[in-house]
Amino acid sequence: MADSIRFLAPDPAILAQRDAIVQELAGLLAPERLIHRERELVPFETDGFLACRRRPLAVALPQTTAELAAVMACCHRRKVKVVARGAGTSLSGGAIGQEDAVIIGLSAMTKILDIDLFNRTCTVQAGVTNLSVSEAVGPHGFFYAPDPSSQLACTIGGNIAMNSGGAHCLKYGVTTNNLLGVKMVLADGSVIELGGKALDAPGYDLLGLVCGSEGQLGIVTEATLRLLAKPEGARPVLFGFDSAEAAGTCVADIIAAGILPVAIEFMDKPAIEICEASARAGYPMDVEALLIIEVEGSQAEMEAMLSAICDIARQHGVKTIRESQSATEAALIWKGRKSAFGATGRIADYICMDGTVPLGQLAHVLKRTGEIVAGYGLRVANVFHAGDGNMHPLILYNINDPQDAARAEAAGNDILRLCVDAGGCLTGEHGVGIEKRDLMRHQFGKADLDQQMAVRAAFDPGWLLNPSKVFPLEGRPPLNGAKEQEA
Repeated sequence: MADSIRFLAPDPAILAQRDAIVQELAGLLAPERLIHRERELVPFETDGFLACRRRPLAVALPQTTAELAAVMACCHRRKVKVVARGAGTSLSGGAIGQEDAVIIGLSAMTKILDIDLFNRTCTVQAGVTNLSVSEAVGPHGFFYAPDPSSQLACTIGGNIAMNSGGAHCLKYGVTTNNLLGVKMVLADGSVIELGGKALDAPGYDLLGLVCGSEGQLGIVTEATLRLLAKPEGARPVLFGFDSAEAAGTCVADIIAAGILPVAIEFMDKPAIEICEASARAGYPMDVEALLIIEVEGSQAEMEAMLSAICDIARQHGVKTIRESQSATEAALIWKGRKSAFGATGRIADYICMDGTVPLGQLAHVLKRTGEIVAGYGLRVANVFHAGDGNMHPLILYNINDPQDAARAEAAGNDILRLCVDAGGCLTGEHGVGIEKRDLMRHQFGKADLDQQMAVRAAFDPGWLLNPSKVFPLEGRPPLNGAKEQEA
């Protein structure tokens, strides 16, 4: 698969200056926060998208905005490319570097700078992990809503770059709905601040533009996040169906009825078996598809919402309805769901796709996904955020078999085209990175892509930030005679 992924060719002039660049960076950072020896660079060759590896020129690990700005200014002056990296959990290759690029890692920027319970905000450095925010404010009765499955490891900076979501995004929204402000370093090392603690900011919505920009407009160093009060109660319920199509149609009808649970998660039979074997969560094993639907509020509110949801589920032939009876049981249900990717990795190599479709198309896309993967002689396990149509089919294959890997990649591309053709989009929360870069033309016309690239160039005229990502390599503005190269 890696053989089909192209990067811009390394700039020979930058490679020739490698020692001088490293020496200058060494004057800006403590020795332990600059990684440049070949052996030490190996862990930074890839991220969660393991199909591709590129060894960077060096890795800088600043601790403050000022340090990061100094590194950016140095790279800009020398025309060195820069790739931002949070925890490296990107599943689209968004944090993979290249030979003439410096990776700026945020793993040393881990301070929680301010907790303002009166204004319900929390300001953190970009290297703070997602889960750490809720752990810090939880004793005060608050939480941070976006909760990706990788929340134990993934960072707020990475969440902002990819506009990450999670199981509870159905009710509370994804990162952009819970982000109030950022401090960001631009390509030339200058620092800007967007938004803040106020609920609305003056001027253009540049904050909305930055969230989801995949590190191509600047590097976020600090973020002000919205905090929410913990609900009075919460209860996940398992709904088992005899077919994936019935479960998908049930989801669409729940939302169409104006019912908004806090989460609706989907698993098909292969995913149920994988997750149950790993987490022992008590999932029903005699069904073809499972919905985890969580409601919250007062006891009366939860009972009323569950009653309405159960009525709709029965219209679709629900086979099993099982309510969690304790906090321990509820935690197990979510443990099984959130461990899905890791549990799948125990039994096979896989590609985790990330397309979003309108809920009315969910049943159709699920059916076609199974047909597409089977057509390539492969297996698929579906586990995803059904409430907002954000699909995550896991295509199982043998990474050591080049033909198997090629079939998996082709199946994944067909599924993403299917999502777009059904009225959806290429990505819900994993980003475009390098994985979906060449499919952008299926989503957008030339005028659309040209306008997006013009906005990108307004922030980074030299295209030094995360340069081989997001936009197809062909059709970009010609910069310094850059040529394409096979990875």
